[in-house]
Amino acid sequence: MKRTTIFADDHLLDEVKHLAKAQKSSVATIVREALVSYLAAHKPKQATNLAFIAIGESGESDIAERHEELLWQK
Repeated sequence: MKRTTIFADDHLLDEVKHLAKAQKSSVATIVREALVSYLAAHKPKQATNLAFIAIGESGESDIAERHEELLWQK
């Protein structure tokens, strides 16, 4: 674990101190838990696993070259 410094308004620090006291915990623990929670909530979504891609065979060998033509075919 590494020590760091943060800057916060007095009101916010007072709230954290009161919460830490009420939970019989330390300010550092409250801040660590808050950081973990914040980061989990703002973590970028992982790309969806598209397991169905390429599971079939069309028998065609030039699909990649003809994709525009095939997409717009009626």
